Amino acid sequence: KYLYVIFGVLLLYSAIAMLKKKGQELPSNVKTHPMADKLRLNGEYYDKVLKENVSYNVDGVYGGFSMMYVAGVISGLLGIGSGIFKVMAMDLFMKLPLKVSSATSNFMIGVTAAASAGVYLLRGYIDPKIAAPVALGVLIGATIGTKIMQNLKSKTIRMIFIPVLAFVSIQMIAKGFTK
Repeated sequence: KYLYVIFGVLLLYSAIAMLKKKGQELPSNVKTHPMADKLRLNGEYYDKVLKENVSYNVDGVYGGFSMMYVAGVISGLLGIGSGIFKVMAMDLFMKLPLKVSSATSNFMIGVTAAASAGVYLLRGYIDPKIAAPVALGVLIGATIGTKIMQNLKSKTIRMIFIPVLAFVSIQMIAKGFTK
């Protein structure tokens, strides 16, 4: 019960923190964390909207990893996904560009879901007649979403993400008080 409220409050905090960055296209003046160098986390991607290669540095490695760990534990306890928290951790703590945060979160979710699905399927917890159309829908939706994201500015993605965060946070807080 309290976990739902805590989860919701953290999401609300992240929505407010993202709102403060609403006009920012890319993170600026990010110092590279020493651990980011060791783990080779800094990178570069081509942004179709900006029509240029975007280099980025990673900061706040320990804060980001800690937040993702907590998100994983809480999502496991509540039986919900933690993708929103992963994006928040990478955006706010690690100072990654939003497009990188979103793509990385999707990749992490895919790997985790694939590993979990195999275990659940072998144990008989998954009905393939239900799971197959859901998986197909997720695959199609993710493909379309990725195509759309490539053609949007990070500012626009952030302005779409903030209300989603706020809505989910209110839902979680309400669930915590009604359970």
